[in-house]
Amino acid sequence: MKPLASLSLDLDNQWSYMKTHGDPGWQSFPSYLDVVVPRVLEILARRKLEITFMLVGQDAALAPNRGVLAELGRSPHELGNHSFHHEQWMLRRSERELEDEIALAEEHVERATGRRTRGYRGPGYVLSPAVVSVLARRGYLYDASSFPTSIGPLARGYYFMTSRLSRAAREERKDLYGSWRDGLHPLRPYTWSVGDASLVEIPVTTLPLLRVPFHVSYVLYLSLLSPLLARAYFAGALAACRAAGVQPSILLHPLDFLGKEDVPELAFFPAMGMARVRKLALVERLLDRLAAGFRVVTLREHARELRLGGRLEAVRVG
Repeated sequence: MKPLASLSLDLDNQWSYMKTHGDPGWQSFPSYLDVVVPRVLEILARRKLEITFMLVGQDAALAPNRGVLAELGRSPHELGNHSFHHEQWMLRRSERELEDEIALAEEHVERATGRRTRGYRGPGYVLSPAVVSVLARRGYLYDASSFPTSIGPLARGYYFMTSRLSRAAREERKDLYGSWRDGLHPLRPYTWSVGDASLVEIPVTTLPLLRVPFHVSYVLYLSLLSPLLARAYFAGALAACRAAGVQPSILLHPLDFLGKEDVPELAFFPAMGMARVRKLALVERLLDRLAAGFRVVTLREHARELRLGGRLEAVRVG
């Protein structure tokens, strides 16, 4: 049997990228969901892949998005919670405010899709003991916010360099993408123990030993230097995971499926200068490579199989 791998997509919308970047006009909630969701569903259906879509509650609360989100609700894919406001600075709030944030997203995602969320990923990979406590209290099966790499400050610096954020806004976003210490976090899944409850943590997998990313957005960025190098890097990272006994959890983003002609407003993002046809061809090759070597499942199924395996390290909160 092939080793296990999970695949997920953070369904960040156009307005959320503009908001984080400090661009005007995000308050009107511009959206590309009606373009990207059918495109992703079609690509996945051709490969018979079932993945996890992490949904932002604010999108589920807006009437224009309900049709496309209802389509997701009818699909075989898992739906998870990606917060309501999609603010990477949410950790500055109290535990009560964090619970309100997560609960509000739950409520609107269920209204729009008919599905209850039992998995979570924080925007910008933000995670804290308070968030873990909230998730355990609300009966979540897993969290997938950990991103064990030290390049977060570099990514944050690039984001700031391409933006016109004020000093106050930069201070608010100073935790964006985490710190170099995140590279010290476990690469393999583990469990959080919160009182009598427990929660599986499934990190976004980075390259064993070196701890550099190889999620699809990062590989697309490398392809600007050399498509051949990018494909070889992804294949090598998967081979390293197999050699190290790591079950990879691979991350997708909507911009992996959108070309420069789809959303010119997001041209500041790496790889958003690529034409749609070229980008999709590479993404599909990466998905085929993953499926050829691994049994690809949702995060929920990954968490369940990890629990059945019974060999997860326990980390106590508090």
